[in-house]
Amino acid sequence: MRIRQYQLDAFTDHVFGGNPAAVCLLKAWLPVDTMQAIAAENNLSETVFCVPDGEGYALRWFTPRLEIGLAGHPTLAAAWVILNEISPDKSAIRFTSKDGDVLTVVRDGKRLVMDFPAVPAQPTDAAEAISESLGAPPHTVLQARDAMAVYATEAEIRALTPDMTKVAALDAFGVIATAPGDDCDFVSRFFAPKAGVPEDPVTGSAHCTLIPYWAETLGKSKLSAKQISERGGELQCEFLGDRVKLGGTAVPFMAGEITLP
Repeated sequence: MRIRQYQLDAFTDHVFGGNPAAVCLLKAWLPVDTMQAIAAENNLSETVFCVPDGEGYALRWFTPRLEIGLAGHPTLAAAWVILNEISPDKSAIRFTSKDGDVLTVVRDGKRLVMDFPAVPAQPTDAAEAISESLGAPPHTVLQARDAMAVYATEAEIRALTPDMTKVAALDAFGVIATAPGDDCDFVSRFFAPKAGVPEDPVTGSAHCTLIPYWAETLGKSKLSAKQISERGGELQCEFLGDRVKLGGTAVPFMAGEITLP
């Protein structure tokens, strides 16, 4: 069996920036252990598998260690592949997750804009443990799927040196650290060692939680964001109540075939 695979850098306008994602185009689902093995072999933050589903595609996302329910940068990468390599005449694409969530991606000039569910965070009893895992006390700690620690300055976010063992022990998929940005509305970093991703370069799904918080805090619905990992990435964001929009660009790095017995 041969599987077409693309690798792209998402939420960036140049190769070697943003977050690398692998996109595998399938005719039907492979066994879960095979998809997990491919993701582990790729050893990227996520590998996304795409199967035709009516007028759109069904998606499943895998980190090197486990399957997850929602992922942003590989969805952006999959949309780029489909709208540029498979169906260049289309202006939008509809995706469906394993859990039944409908995600749409629309062309906006050179950008692609994703429509995702908002995932607001709430106060948590684990604030002390979350603070200890990051090594510096935030002024606010909240939690949704991910824990979120809010700091006062971008410099504090850059200076964080999390204890990955403590982060992995938390009852959360990952930990977001965020603060107002020096030259954008807000910045963030994201740590998910439990999923095999100590620090994720750019995390679209984390912005489903970041956008509601910063929209309320800053009193604006349209926001600019940067993830200040080593590779870095930029996102244009919009808060729509129960939905958020994430805009960004992606660039192709590699295309090839996986050969399976």
